[in-house]
Amino acid sequence: MTQGRTLGLLGGTFDPIHYGHLDAADAARRALSLDEILFVPAHDPPHKADDPRASAFHRFALISLALDGLTGCRVSDLELIREGQSYTVDTLRTLHAEGWRPSQLFFILGTDAFADIATWREYPQVLDAANFVVIARPGTTGDAALARTPELRPRLTAGDTRIVLVEARTRDVSSTIIRRRLAAQQPIDGLVPAAVARHILAHQLYGAVGRLHDEEQSARS
Repeated sequence: MTQGRTLGLLGGTFDPIHYGHLDAADAARRALSLDEILFVPAHDPPHKADDPRASAFHRFALISLALDGLTGCRVSDLELIREGQSYTVDTLRTLHAEGWRPSQLFFILGTDAFADIATWREYPQVLDAANFVVIARPGTTGDAALARTPELRPRLTAGDTRIVLVEARTRDVSSTIIRRRLAAQQPIDGLVPAAVARHILAHQLYGAVGRLHDEEQSARS
């Protein structure tokens, strides 16, 4: 039942998911009083030069572990089961077919991703398919990201779907940093939830071997 509800969508490779993703989702939920946040991992992200390092199975599992216990958050396999590249406009149209109106959908992305919005498939029509919620990332404000596409500024105040800038404090972490630390056998405390770190270690993802979570050692001492 979609009538009257609002749905936040956080897409990405999630290779792996980290606290920056969770902070962005929480900031959007609080700013807009969203009913639910749907995490949508991409099968084949068109804006990434390399394929995801972890399989779709593991990335889905890592998100599930990260969301465990978080009210109003769930993960979707919508893009993982779709053949070909994962385009946001296709995902939004699928949700429209399920009964969601564009005005009910809030696509969440960081300022770094929004800065490249003009390269997205079916731009600018994709912006009519949902509201776009731009979350500030360390070092980049929403206004700075919008400066690359000044023609979109009227969408801040008018239209059936809008661009919403959210200035929030999100942790300065990226999947690239996490993968580099894992490859170097360095701990990733404070970057991902403990359950995510344990799954990475158990399956030796991203080159991980040995102890990755310092708190395990502290618990034994």
